[in-house]
Amino acid sequence: QVQLVESGGGLVQAGGSLRLSCAPSGRPLYQNTMAWFRQAPGKEREFVSAIRWNSGIEYDSDSVKGRFTISRDRDANILYLQMNRLIPEDTALYYCAAALKYYSDYTNSGRYDYWGQGTQVTVSS
Repeated sequence: QVQLVESGGGLVQAGGSLRLSCAPSGRPLYQNTMAWFRQAPGKEREFVSAIRWNSGIEYDSDSVKGRFTISRDRDANILYLQMNRLIPEDTALYYCAAALKYYSDYTNSGRYDYWGQGTQVTVSS
């Protein structure tokens, strides 16, 4: 059974930075795309960033473009999200997700086969 394990969340002041990590545990996961989503209290889960695992092509939501960077270490099979210039509106539970097949609608959470348990990011003003 494959599990995605996230780490790196925490409490940070506005303007600060955090780096999230996500790695599959268990058997190898031959993912096509991995992504980060987030969910704030009382809100729906929203897309943050995605990356095509082989090509490295990245996609970012407008709300994080220029502040967040998604990347991956193919050899170690680890997904990252570098978050800079954090603002209180970034406060949420952040989830990593993996899709085994290619889908053009990478912002659609329903396309992802595996999810992590979430890591909390809290940005204070």
